[in-house]
Amino acid sequence: MKIFQQTISLRARKRGFHLITEEVEAALPELLKIELGMCQVFIQHTSASLTINENADPTVRVDFEMYFNKTVREDDPDYEHDYEGSDDMPAHLKAALLGSSVTIPITQGRLAFGTWQGIYLCEHRNRAGQRNLVVTIFGSTR
Repeated sequence: MKIFQQTISLRARKRGFHLITEEVEAALPELLKIELGMCQVFIQHTSASLTINENADPTVRVDFEMYFNKTVREDDPDYEHDYEGSDDMPAHLKAALLGSSVTIPITQGRLAFGTWQGIYLCEHRNRAGQRNLVVTIFGSTR
């Protein structure tokens, strides 16, 4: 069994849901060596999250943003944690709902996604900086 770990720095993005599958795969040349295994992608931030969903129609990502903005509203006077602005606490709540990691099977050197699946970076801040991912792949080698 082989284990590889890589930290990936993603450029700053605007608020919303962004496909990052290709960036993750491009940063992992070791992936090609894994015959059968797992890939875990972890985000090292509390105001952004990761999820796996539709990778073909961009309106899905627009609808995700709309839904989460309706569900977790900004400017709620009951929030106490607002040191960094009105999007601060809502960003933490959205990240808690979606999660900080995703796990994808590896089959014959490729991430074993379904036909329309991809990894989203879910950016919940209006003015976020770069985001760091720790990606761990492990499995049997070719």
